[in-house]
Amino acid sequence: MNDLKLIGIAWRLDRLRWTPSETLVDVVQRDGLCMEVAAEEPPCGDEVLADRALAARLCAGCPVRDECLELELRAAGEDTVGVWGGLSDDDRRELHPHWLRRGERWSRP
Repeated sequence: MNDLKLIGIAWRLDRLRWTPSETLVDVVQRDGLCMEVAAEEPPCGDEVLADRALAARLCAGCPVRDECLELELRAAGEDTVGVWGGLSDDDRRELHPHWLRRGERWSRP
C-alpha cells in the first residue's frame, strides 16, 4: 500500500482518537458485519482467499470499518493478525507507524 493512502487512512481515524476503547468494542460488536457472518458460516465457503481479498469481501459495506481498524491498532499494534477494519495484517503493519505519528489516543493497552 502506498504511503499517501496510509496517511489518508491514519488521518481518517483521527476522528476516533479520543473515543474510549470500550465504546469502540461495543460499536464493533453491535454493528460490525463480520459479527453476523461469524455467527453463521465462513464468508467464502470453500474458497481460499488472500488476506487482502478476504478483507475486501468481508468488510465491504461495513458501517464500522474505521472503528474496527482503530480498535485493532490500539489493541495489537504491530502484532496484528487477521482481517480487521477492511485491511490485511500486512497493510495494518504498514499503517501502524503512520497511525502512531498522528498523535496521542484515548488508551492503548
